[in-house]
Amino acid sequence: MNASVITALAALAGAAIGGLTSVVASWLTQQMQARTQQLVRDQGRRQKLYKDFIEEASSFYVDALQHDEANVSSLIGLYAKISRMRVLSSPKVIESADKIARTIVDTYLAPNKTFPELREMMVRGSLDPLRDFSQACRTELQSLHLR
Repeated sequence: MNASVITALAALAGAAIGGLTSVVASWLTQQMQARTQQLVRDQGRRQKLYKDFIEEASSFYVDALQHDEANVSSLIGLYAKISRMRVLSSPKVIESADKIARTIVDTYLAPNKTFPELREMMVRGSLDPLRDFSQACRTELQSLHLR
């Protein structure tokens, strides 16, 4: 073979390899960006769901402490949020949410609490049924952030 042909083939091969490398690097970058955007959207969706659940469960818990009868149809929203969590969340978060729902129902069945009883519950640490749920959510969201 002629030296000029070998040189031309080497140049073509180098250009092809360089072009292919550029395409692969660009594709990998786009895949990584898409994955990151998906994780950010997923984390935002979970944060909103957890926030809404905490607000609604807190409201129901306070109502349960003060009343003997629940508006059962309004509790459905709470259970709907738990069902949404079953799709998105870790088993620990779901278990904690289920525990809160059971606590709320049990609290409606218990006698109304007086202010001194609420104070005693606060001292014992039993006035915050959302603590475990909040910690489970934080752990889950931090694990998503590390991915």
